Amino acid sequence: MPNRILIVDDNPLVRRLVRICVEARLEQIVCDEAVDGLDAIQHARNAQPDVIILDLTMPKMNGLDAAAALQRILPAVPVILYTLHKDIDCDWRVQSFGIRAVVSKLDSMDVLLEQVLRYVGTPKAASA
Repeated sequence: MPNRILIVDDNPLVRRLVRICVEARLEQIVCDEAVDGLDAIQHARNAQPDVIILDLTMPKMNGLDAAAALQRILPAVPVILYTLHKDIDCDWRVQSFGIRAVVSKLDSMDVLLEQVLRYVGTPKAASA
């Protein structure tokens, strides 16, 4: 069975592109999408994802604050920050907010997909 991925980004085109790549190239399932940090918290509770791809700059609640809240409610679920602000990876706050990796949206999609695989691996084997 494939792993479950939650995509959080306020841009519907980014969410669609990430969904297409995750599902087609990695054979993982996008279990849900959220449009901002507050939405992410509710969707994560309901969807119980294996990994969360999270934008930094969003309305209502930014990615850092959302990551901190997600870390409290789902501490074992890795969060990958997917952002235009690549310089944030040097920021001490990233690790303290439970973010496991930072990927720039300016990088190749392969960089994001490699990070997803780093945390979820290959699709889970179906039970016999």
